[in-house]
Amino acid sequence: MSIKEQPEASVVSVPVNLAKLTKVGQRPGLLDYLVQLWDRRSFIFFDARARVQSGHDKTNLGIAWLVLTPALSGLSFYLIFGLLLNTSKGIENFIGYLIIGVFTFQMTTRSVLGGAKSLTSNSSMIRAFRFPRAALPIALNVRELLSNVPVTIVMLLFIIFTPPAEVISWRWFLIIPAIFLQFLFNMGIGMLLAPLILKFPDLGMLLSFVMRLWMYASAVFFSEQRFDNYPVLRTIMDFNPVFLVIKIMRDSVLYDTTPSWRSWAVLSLWALASVAAGLVVFWRGEERYGRVWDE
Repeated sequence: MSIKEQPEASVVSVPVNLAKLTKVGQRPGLLDYLVQLWDRRSFIFFDARARVQSGHDKTNLGIAWLVLTPALSGLSFYLIFGLLLNTSKGIENFIGYLIIGVFTFQMTTRSVLGGAKSLTSNSSMIRAFRFPRAALPIALNVRELLSNVPVTIVMLLFIIFTPPAEVISWRWFLIIPAIFLQFLFNMGIGMLLAPLILKFPDLGMLLSFVMRLWMYASAVFFSEQRFDNYPVLRTIMDFNPVFLVIKIMRDSVLYDTTPSWRSWAVLSLWALASVAAGLVVFWRGEERYGRVWDE
């Protein structure tokens, strides 16, 4: 019985270009990184919107807490600082003054705290999927910006219907660019802090106290004139970006005056510088974020 011989397998050489192969998880160039973020803009927006809608699903009042939380905070600050400590002395329309300060600062508080913890709070997603991690703090800040829309509307309604009545003018529209600059600043600070909190988690516990001190230094519930006798402190306040946002909004809405060009210039510099620095710092640590929990 003869055994049928098997034909010899032919070997085919296929040229492969290895030039475009990269190490898994390797950090792309900064420009490519920005392009990747832009390509995921739809994910960032829809993720932010979905989290706004589902953020209070487990409560009976639901999304109403977006408005109730700053409103109750404003009421508590009014009772403590306006009535008990009498910090309202010399402040025209203290209720409006306080509401603008509280509502505006709370947006920065939520954005900075959330952005700083965006890496530690999304560890499962970071390990499971490959994407530019900067999408996480950006999406969180977009979420806070969307959440702030009804808050701002309620703030303006408070000012309209709470005596003394304020003049509604075109200057009210100046709060839109002010909030946008605040959004950029918040996002940049969050991206600067996120890698630091990832490396030193204990700093996240201290950040809440830092935000509280920052609030006291932003004239949220007392007159900025208190710093006039302290030139150094006054200078620090004049360069405080959150105070500048609050001041621009108070000038535009409460006092019907056009904010100074200096306020706009300093705030714009803060916003652009923080976003640029935040993106670069965050991008430089991109390779490390997925490996931290395995070390």
